[in-house]
Amino acid sequence: MALGLGRLRLHPEVFWSSSPRELAAMAGLTGASRFGAADLAALMAAHPDAAPPA
Repeated sequence: MALGLGRLRLHPEVFWSSSPRELAAMAGLTGASRFGAADLAALMAAHPDAAPPA
């Protein structure tokens, strides 16, 4: 809310009808923080599930 109503100064009706993706685009937060398959694979390798008991 601080981003949309405060920093972007959107009218409440516009803020509440916007999707998170739209708000990010309006704030210039798109592109750099995409989480892709390679990121998921790296996290899975770094934090594997515990092996089930034998």
